[in-house]
Amino acid sequence: MPDYGHGLLFGALITPYADRAPEALGLARAADGAGLDLLAVPDHPYRPALLEAWTLLAAVAAATARIRVLPDVAALPLRQPAVLAGAAASLDRLSGGRVELGLGAGGYPDEVEAAGGPRRTPGEAVEALAEAVRIIRARWTPGPEVHLDGGHYALRGAPPGPYPAHDMGIWIGGHGPRMLRLTGAVADGWLASAARVPPEALAAGMKLVDEAAHAAGREPAAVRRLYNLAGLPGRGPAEQAERLAELALTHGVSGFLLPVGSAAELERFAAEVAPAVREAVAAERGDGARPEGGGTPSATGPARPAAPGADLWDESTRPTVPGAHTARPGEDVSAGHHLVEVHDHLRGELEQLRELVVQVAGGTLTAAAARSHVATMTLRQHNWSLGAHCAAYCRVVTLHHTVEDQQLFPALRRFDPRLAPVLDRLSEEHLAIHDVLERVDRALVAFVAGPEGNAELRAAVDLLSEALLSHLSYEEHELVAPLARYAGG
Repeated sequence: MPDYGHGLLFGALITPYADRAPEALGLARAADGAGLDLLAVPDHPYRPALLEAWTLLAAVAAATARIRVLPDVAALPLRQPAVLAGAAASLDRLSGGRVELGLGAGGYPDEVEAAGGPRRTPGEAVEALAEAVRIIRARWTPGPEVHLDGGHYALRGAPPGPYPAHDMGIWIGGHGPRMLRLTGAVADGWLASAARVPPEALAAGMKLVDEAAHAAGREPAAVRRLYNLAGLPGRGPAEQAERLAELALTHGVSGFLLPVGSAAELERFAAEVAPAVREAVAAERGDGARPEGGGTPSATGPARPAAPGADLWDESTRPTVPGAHTARPGEDVSAGHHLVEVHDHLRGELEQLRELVVQVAGGTLTAAAARSHVATMTLRQHNWSLGAHCAAYCRVVTLHHTVEDQQLFPALRRFDPRLAPVLDRLSEEHLAIHDVLERVDRALVAFVAGPEGNAELRAAVDLLSEALLSHLSYEEHELVAPLARYAGG
């Protein structure tokens, strides 16, 4: 089976017991702090021992800064699809585009029926899921009132909206042949579970998804492959990394969800397993592929990936204040960590922007067409979605730098005059990054005007990535400790 070339995602799956609710939020914060990409929770609304999934996801999104959240998977028989579409889109907007929709046909018919839901045959469950995807896509697509009739669900003149803040994926969880064919035809991802689809069965499942994608006129790479690791025997970090790298390169799996019960488990997964898998996959691909998740938000943790940004400045000329960026015992570092959290939000959005550019440039991002169930769509419509995302990101970066230049830096300069050369350099880099943002904007105009703008857009976003990641790391190194002293003074 092929490697589809997607960036890798690593996440945690937690079981949120209602009588231990604070533990769920603690694990979510730990996953965010460890630099994991995804936080998933099961959706079993018929089980009173568990917290209700969407309420928990909202609380998790409010308590975290960068991690994406999703239900694994939403139980469709007890989730009316038009309402589910609004709930997911609303949370995506409230969280700054950090929600994906895991969706399932309902795997526990007795419990669903006991809770008042419909009992469906396997065939009916697939039919209902296909109708639900159509309805959710229609609710997320701007346009006139929607009329859709089905055997299980319908829309009779409902206006669309609210719309997600980003191109939200619908990742279908399932393992039967009909479910896999539906996934290949309409979904953005297949969320397989090792308990039901062990590694030796992945190839057959991938083949069905790929065949269905081709039959629907899609490229198989349009369907991301994710793997819930529940059910796999435990191994040490080195063996686990080797196994996951093989799954990525042999079967095209690009997302891994590890069931965890403690912060230590997820931190070990983030610090030891994920980097090793990324390194092995990048080495095998031989293309210098960037990890999709990347980095950790702790100023004292492992170094984040940062490219040199040499096209804009010489890093060796950056000034530093010896001793000024070393934290002292007992200092309150929360102010510095807040700066890191803001930066990590920018890093996460940057990775989303890069992924959008890669998918659009490669012709694999056809979500708008799938949402409206139209076989084809205009390239201009597709590029408009990408342009809106890029433009919004550029505005956020500019606002952040303006606040620093006009408020934070003058205060630090008065507090510790030794920082003046560092602050001057950071302000100069802000101006240089502003110029790069202008280049991205010009490249977007060229890209919408015609496909020949493809290379310039990717080059502009690459330069923005290199410059911004380098700049953020330098700023954190120099300012986290001074901010702690300033906040405490």
